Order: sequence, then C-alpha cells, then structure tokens
Amino acid sequence: MEENNSFSIKNWNEDDRPREKMLLKGRVALSDAELVAILIGSGSRNESAVSLSQRILASVDNNLSELGRLSIAALMEFKGIGEAKAISIAAATELGRRRRTGEALERKKITSSNSVFEFIQPIIGELPHEEFWILYLNNSNKVIRNVQLSKGGITGTVVDVRLAFKEALQIGAVGIILAHNHPSGTLKPSQADIQLTKKLKIAGDSLDIKVLDHLIITEKAYFSFADENML
Repeated sequence: MEENNSFSIKNWNEDDRPREKMLLKGRVALSDAELVAILIGSGSRNESAVSLSQRILASVDNNLSELGRLSIAALMEFKGIGEAKAISIAAATELGRRRRTGEALERKKITSSNSVFEFIQPIIGELPHEEFWILYLNNSNKVIRNVQLSKGGITGTVVDVRLAFKEALQIGAVGIILAHNHPSGTLKPSQADIQLTKKLKIAGDSLDIKVLDHLIITEKAYFSFADENML
C-alpha cells in the first residue's frame, strides 16, 4: 500500500502536481496530459500519472476527440489503467461531448447548413455507427424537436418515412432537416442517400411540410444537399 501511495499525485514534487497547479494557475494552465492525470489520480510503479497520460494521448495523436472514442476495454490495455481509471476517462470525455451538445441546443435557430452542422455534429459526428436524425422546425426556422429516427451499423440505417412525418404532424412542424453521419468519413452521398432524400421530399410536399436540407455529417465536415442543389 505504501509503495502504491508513493506514486499518487500528493507525493510528487509541488511543481509536478496537476491538482495544485490547477488551484494556483487555473484550468487553462494545464496540459491535456495533466488534466487526464487528475482523472486517473496515480500512475504505476515505474510511471507517473502525467507520463502515463502522455502515453495514452500519444496513441491517439493527442486528439481529444479520438480519446473520447476509445472504449473502456481499449483504455484498460494501457499498463496502469484499471477499470476504475478507464471509466473516469470515459465519463469525462462523455461530459465534454454533452457540453458541446448543450451549447448547440442554445443556438436553436437554423440560418444555414453550417448552423445545422454545429447543432447536430456533437450528437452524431463522432459515432462509430450510423444514425439518422430529423430536426423539426417551426415557421421561424427554430428547432422544435430533434429526433433520432433510426440507428444502424457502420454502413447504413433503415428509415421509416411514415414515422418521420407522423412526428412532424403531431408537433406542428412546417419544415424538417435530415441528417445522418458517415462513420467512414466520406462526404459523398450514396445512391441510397439520394433516393431516400427524394422519397422524403415527395412525402413532405404532399403534406405541405418542406424538406429544407439533408446533411451528411463527419467529425469535422459536412455535405449539404441544399448547398449542392440536390433537393
């Protein structure tokens, strides 16, 4: 027990203590590795928490989004990371994702394809599987509700057109925006994407509910059917 305690943050030199550094200098003064070190609390017999955190971050090219994609099992593959520490890292990255989602929800008026991207990317942009969402808008282009219509595998989802417009009629939406992610990172719409967009647009026209756009979302970019004059 004493041997393990010697590697906790409390027993480091003061200059190496991330917690104390945060108290003295503020959150922004800490490196990503130091913040992760606070989460895990201690390293292993031969490695400090900061060094272990640096090694974990190096494995994802110091990309925090990629860190958030690591499963608990993948994190536990690092020597010095047990289940509790892996869960702490996963929980922190999930909180970060939810914070981004919350910030997006505060900007609910849709003014462009980019505003749609900012709204929906935190929700589906980093998922390892494909999801299809619909944003329901009122006549001021404000989002009334955003709904996951389907969830699929890596290559696609199945979308029920009737469910899409049932929700629109129930909440009084006058317009909808379609969005789904491509885990592969490609922004090129598939033939199935194009056909589904046409099918939903025809259904919307018959109900006087406009399909305003369809976005394909990846981690850092998007493709807009409206911007490309494909609606």
